[in-house]
Amino acid sequence: MASGVGSTTSSTSTASTSTAKGDAQQIAGNFTQFLTLLTTQLKNQNPLDPMDTNQFTQQLVQFAQVEQQLKGNDRLDSILTNAKAASAASATSFIGQTVTSDGKTAQLKDGSATWNLTPARAVSKATITILDAKGNVVGTQTKSLTTGSQTFSWNGRNSAGLSATEGQYTLKIDAFDATGQSVSVDTAVSGRVDGVDLSGSEPVLAIGASRVPVSSVRSISSELST
Repeated sequence: MASGVGSTTSSTSTASTSTAKGDAQQIAGNFTQFLTLLTTQLKNQNPLDPMDTNQFTQQLVQFAQVEQQLKGNDRLDSILTNAKAASAASATSFIGQTVTSDGKTAQLKDGSATWNLTPARAVSKATITILDAKGNVVGTQTKSLTTGSQTFSWNGRNSAGLSATEGQYTLKIDAFDATGQSVSVDTAVSGRVDGVDLSGSEPVLAIGASRVPVSSVRSISSELST
């Protein structure tokens, strides 16, 4: 079981936040400096030879633009904060649900690992190679695939007939149609969400030892299909 909702901000996120604050402070400093210079200039100008009207207008326009930029940055920061909060709240609703997401790596647990395969067209011969986390070949199967989505299940037995250890396993598929042409096979995995990691820029779902970005989720259900 993975840990619950993570809330630790990553170093990358911290660096980005620090940079944004630094930029805002720099703009604010320039804004204050500009206002000081403008008021000083107005106080010390020669009444008999006042500032050119066009120049004064241009400076006022610059003053307004800087002020608008500061207010715009504040509003954007507020919108971003609200969007992140909404995304985090939405992601936590995945906990306890079963999701199907893009990917070739599934968790072997209780002697079973399952993938969803969707070939571009009917496959007369597909060589399915199962690899462990280190890239070693654990087993190989050859079968045909029909058009459309279908389930491929592995019972956890390696090529020697022994039970493989629980963990993550990846599929490699070489598929060909009846004419010998290569066929692409889309692969997805399903699993129950145990927790959500909110430390990065995008919420990541914890499914056993696997980590799945929310953007990779294709479907959600209350339980695994049988």
